[in-house]
Amino acid sequence: MDEAQIVSLSNYIGGRFVEHDGPDWMDVLEPATGRTYGRVPLSDSATIDAAVEAARGAQPEWGSLGADERADWLDKIADYLESSFEEIAELESRDTGKPISLARSLDASRSVTNFRFFAGMIRDQEPEVFETDDSTNYVLYKPVGVGALITPWNLPLYLLSWKVAPAIGMGNTVVCKPSELTPMTADLLMRAVDGVGLPAGVVNLVHGDGVGAGAPLVAHPDVDLVSFTGGTSTGEKVASSAAPMFKKMSLELGGKNSSIVFADCDMGETVAGVVRSGFLNQGQVCLCGSRVLVEDSIYDEFERMFVGAVEALVIGDPSEESTQLGALISKEHLEKVRGYVDLAVEEGGTVLTGGEPYLPSELGGGNWMAPTVISGLSPYSRCSTEEIFGPVVTLHRFETEDEALEIANCTRYGLAGSVWTGDLGRGKRFSKSIETGMVWINAWLHRDLRVPFGGVKDSGVGREGGKWSLGFFSEAMNVCVKHD
Repeated sequence: MDEAQIVSLSNYIGGRFVEHDGPDWMDVLEPATGRTYGRVPLSDSATIDAAVEAARGAQPEWGSLGADERADWLDKIADYLESSFEEIAELESRDTGKPISLARSLDASRSVTNFRFFAGMIRDQEPEVFETDDSTNYVLYKPVGVGALITPWNLPLYLLSWKVAPAIGMGNTVVCKPSELTPMTADLLMRAVDGVGLPAGVVNLVHGDGVGAGAPLVAHPDVDLVSFTGGTSTGEKVASSAAPMFKKMSLELGGKNSSIVFADCDMGETVAGVVRSGFLNQGQVCLCGSRVLVEDSIYDEFERMFVGAVEALVIGDPSEESTQLGALISKEHLEKVRGYVDLAVEEGGTVLTGGEPYLPSELGGGNWMAPTVISGLSPYSRCSTEEIFGPVVTLHRFETEDEALEIANCTRYGLAGSVWTGDLGRGKRFSKSIETGMVWINAWLHRDLRVPFGGVKDSGVGREGGKWSLGFFSEAMNVCVKHD
């Protein structure tokens, strides 16, 4: 690619785009082709200091605004993003390698919805008043202060908007650190913030990697809260840095989620739903159902139908409307995922389908892997219990509910799961015993933004979504008025 076509991004600090004057940059590569099309600054602690200082300076005035006024700003940002809908989809598809159709229906759509949803929720907050015989107690929700918002590469603007909207809506100011692998829509959000005239310093953004930018941001003494979405190993480092300073933390981490299929399920709907849960976004979603547990009496039929449906998925150029599966995020991640397939064979598994896809020569430099299904593994094997975060699904038999429950709960993770059955009573009963933060019955990724989002065990700490987001991004204060 011509060097003139390579986009150089800037940080956004104190209401202006700040060009990077240091020597350290990182190339942004297209997952589908491997070509360089942008670069981001590798910011250092001095840049972090400047961004946090800008956020701290802006917070008192911003926090003093009324809730309705802050909600109006969220709607202005939503309007700007809505006018940039197709640009969001195109950037997200190019940046992540996901199909353009998915980038429209998921990423672009939710990015707009997140701002509108939290604007409405902030306006609709009801006063909380508690009366006794001799007093009135009421609750105030005050801003926490300056927030560090750190987001991953798989759903860049989707997750950044999910954090920014409630954070600033509750009166905080923020410093955002997006993934250095997928920075383009974070830059677009800063263009939105700048374009609508949001007061300087309310939203700031620094590019860079985890060591140079993420770590000093989390450790900064003027950062009051940390909202992090990413891998569990990185989450451990975030927690160890923030906890000694008693910062508020929300950590949404990894998952190794089970799809549990009972014999009385609707087979056609279940196969379609489990394929979607296993391979959406090339399996690069923390909620993906990468381990499928199937009741023994229908296992053979399910396996045949499932493999057939997986092999029918269209893999190819993310810009094509017909594409259902795109490329993986990076060469390094591709090798990690392939390594797990090799491990599965070593552990006694059988690869039923998967491998190198046949693609046009112009995509030969991309990070491609056909969706892979593996059978015959112990449910306690590494490949069956460790997070792969790619287009790899393992199939497992079970005979009883107790056995299915034991397998579903045998991992260190506890983010999500799905139960597929014609008996809703059993579905509800079974779901109560699954050690996860979220369970779907006869569905997957069917989201209501009012409900809590988060996991247990090594899948994270805290909850966001709806009132839980508003609670996390604020400090609840009780005021008691004694009656005469």
